Amino acid sequence: MEVSNISEASAVQALAALAQVQRLRAFRALVVAGAEGLTPSAMAEQLGVAPSALSFHLKELTHAGLIASEPRGRNLIYRANFDQMNALLGYLTEHCCQGADCGAPDACC
Repeated sequence: MEVSNISEASAVQALAALAQVQRLRAFRALVVAGAEGLTPSAMAEQLGVAPSALSFHLKELTHAGLIASEPRGRNLIYRANFDQMNALLGYLTEHCCQGADCGAPDACC
């Protein structure tokens, strides 16, 4: 099984960032949007939150490394950081089922 390249501290920071309803919804919206990403105004409208509140949540997700932004003209485009998301998932499942393939019917659980 591949060893995750995320530290315990980074995993805790990412999980803490996701442990809030609006941030989790924002992150999931960016995952769904894929490589195209979303502007904050499109995300605020989609999620039904005030842009100022969304800005706070996007900052927390950015500090956790779960999302990134880039300027495009007069807008910012936010995208999920799929590498960080996959590293977090890898960290969480690194020793899953005692190293057995969890897809196997008798592997675990």
